[in-house]
Amino acid sequence: MVRANGAVSLRELARVVQTSEVTVRRDVRALEAEGLLDRRHGGAVLPGGFSRESGLPQKSHLASAEKTAIADLAAGLVGEGEAVVVGAGTTTQELARRLARVPGLTVVTNSLLVAQALAHANRVEVVMTGGTLRGSNYALVGSGAEQSLQGLRVSRAFLSGSGLTAERGLSTSNMLSASVDRALVQAATEVVVLADHSKLGTDTMFQTVPTDAITRLVTDEPPAGEQRAEAELHALADRGVQVVVAGGPSGPAPGGGHRAEGQRRDVPSPRRNPPPQGGGSGPPQTRGPGQQGEPPGAGGYPAKNRVADLGPRRR
Repeated sequence: MVRANGAVSLRELARVVQTSEVTVRRDVRALEAEGLLDRRHGGAVLPGGFSRESGLPQKSHLASAEKTAIADLAAGLVGEGEAVVVGAGTTTQELARRLARVPGLTVVTNSLLVAQALAHANRVEVVMTGGTLRGSNYALVGSGAEQSLQGLRVSRAFLSGSGLTAERGLSTSNMLSASVDRALVQAATEVVVLADHSKLGTDTMFQTVPTDAITRLVTDEPPAGEQRAEAELHALADRGVQVVVAGGPSGPAPGGGHRAEGQRRDVPSPRRNPPPQGGGSGPPQTRGPGQQGEPPGAGGYPAKNRVADLGPRRR
């Protein structure tokens, strides 16, 4: 299936072979160990090392449910009348579809797909960069794109990429795309990275955003057994990134108690584990969205999502 299509999702593999995604994930790991596949974005692609990049048709079918959950949460960060920049990618395309409902919004983008998603939004102004069209992901790149961003200032940049690690930050497989993404970052006060769990712990050729420049990560809940992704979340939190997890199930919370859907929880970072308030030895307190003490923009997320803050917030 990978040879025929270039990429395949774990969900589709599980459906075709009539087994669970857990079993498929284990078998894909074994095939990757033999050099027959590379795991990418909730699925698998043909092996190609750092320089290989899946085309848009393959990317659009991988981790689609995860991207939807991430986009739902990320859209809640944007308020009426704001100006933001949105980079290229299938996850940012999903975000753009939701931003079409935000009145008075201005969106600067180098992505034709993002612009298309907002083209018929009555009260959203779309500003496109110049540049040369890169057909594989329908994005404008090159010096024209970068020069058009000079002197621009917006509240937030929403970016995706090919991989994300605590050590190196966000990275991508294409040099021209990386250069434009860096220009988008320079235009924003805050940087929000949208990345599904399969990108966590993956490092690709060109760095776009170093970890210390990332304000917030919006991701999905890593499946049980994905220890690398979970460890990377805590490592990112330990570096000062505010981590927001979408779509997690309800159930037991770390340290005891019950974690309800839609609830936020603070998870101590590996190196910074302060004692609970009041000097006791019990588990840290949790609070629901919108309660007193919640950071700006944190409330109002759909109740179907669980939102988690991992590690210390930036002061």
